[in-house]
Amino acid sequence: MRSHEVIRRSLDKTSPKAVASDLGISLSLIYKWAEAPDGKSGTPNPLERAAQLYQATGDPAIMHWLCKQAGGYFIPETGDHVDAPLNASVHKIVGQFAALLGEVAQAASDNNISSAEAKRLRQLWDSLRTATEGFVRGCEKGDFDSVRQTLHAGSSPCA
Repeated sequence: MRSHEVIRRSLDKTSPKAVASDLGISLSLIYKWAEAPDGKSGTPNPLERAAQLYQATGDPAIMHWLCKQAGGYFIPETGDHVDAPLNASVHKIVGQFAALLGEVAQAASDNNISSAEAKRLRQLWDSLRTATEGFVRGCEKGDFDSVRQTLHAGSSPCA
């Protein structure tokens, strides 16, 4: 689906006038964002701009932030093939889970979790969640090369 179609569908579920008011912009601009680009307007809609910002920087933190605003989490698709046994991939994800549980137990041992400990737990959880989602996606596709890649790509805060 194209970005203007997403905006149009979203406006069908609410009042365009209220959205314009909440954003402090004109109603005509809201409707312009919901139209297919015609090449005449110099103002791409905000979804296009967010995508351009992500593409220009290549920084997934942009997508993580956007998804967090919606109460979700960004998990990128995997790409490059890494040759590793599937069994080793499974052991790595289990190891990440064990590391997270160990950190949870350590952080809670004094009946108080500091902000630094909470931040570390978030990092470990996000890493495990990403690895697990990539693993499950690969399994669903029968693409075990992507499963291996997901679990062995880059360094992990769990490693």
